Amino acid sequence: MIRSLHLYFYRYCLAVCCCVAFSQTANAQTDADALMIPKNFLCTGVVYTHSDWKNYWEGTFKRNNANIGTLSTNSFMAVGNYGLTNKLDILAMAPYVKTNASRGTLKGQSGVQDLTVALKYLAFISEIGKGLFSIHAIAEGSIPLTNYEPDFLPVSIGLHSKSVSLRGLLNYQTGRFFVAGAGQYILRSNITIDRNSYYTDHLIYSNEVAMPNVSNLLFSAGYRSLKLNIEGIVSHTTTQGGFDIRKNDMPFPGNRMNMTTVGGLAKYSFENVTGLELTVGGNYVVSGRNVGQSTNLFASVYYILDFSKKTK
Repeated sequence: MIRSLHLYFYRYCLAVCCCVAFSQTANAQTDADALMIPKNFLCTGVVYTHSDWKNYWEGTFKRNNANIGTLSTNSFMAVGNYGLTNKLDILAMAPYVKTNASRGTLKGQSGVQDLTVALKYLAFISEIGKGLFSIHAIAEGSIPLTNYEPDFLPVSIGLHSKSVSLRGLLNYQTGRFFVAGAGQYILRSNITIDRNSYYTDHLIYSNEVAMPNVSNLLFSAGYRSLKLNIEGIVSHTTTQGGFDIRKNDMPFPGNRMNMTTVGGLAKYSFENVTGLELTVGGNYVVSGRNVGQSTNLFASVYYILDFSKKTK
């Protein structure tokens, strides 16, 4: 339940490695890791994710629903990242999402969801002790690409809200081991739905829904080399407001949606094909509120292109 928050986490858990900035070897990276792609390098790829759940939290009460059965979601996300300078990258991503309920009368939805564009800046980097410490700032915005319906949860493909966010990321690496932490705050715009009244904890005569903002905390640690990276990730997402799903009611875009997720990933860089990288991983929602207890699996293929001017 709640595709938008899960897609936020997919971008976090696809953080492929936090290696030393300005390394001569470019590696695929995302808006939630400490790796900067060099100037005039382009990293592009496709990410596939599968998510399914049978149990969910109705407020804090955990239950299942025979009218839903198992809710599954498959998405394909195109991603790209270009190095504007050695300290500033621009990233873009857009997913195609398809949902399905195994039982009941709810018809799954499909379509292109939101375009996300981010700027990632290496604000500080220094040797501390035997390791390297860095601070990154990431500004991000998203906008719906299609007129999909948000008021059809849990099979809706998203929440159709515009958003802007700011994330701070701290990373420390010593030898082949690292620890990293990040905090993000997301401002979300109100949305309109295809009815002229709805009920929260009181009746509202309007088609406009106030969307609460969202905060996210992330901790990761693991092993990395130029060829292999293994990483464990814990993430906690909190909605700043909203209300609980009413007993035996459908979820609503303005619900409070909290979750804690644990997972990991592994990334392999091919030596015989320069620039080709494969990442696989998964995560599991261990606790939540108004969300499904989902198991999520993902795989991505990245390829890095060098557009820098060559010198003899």
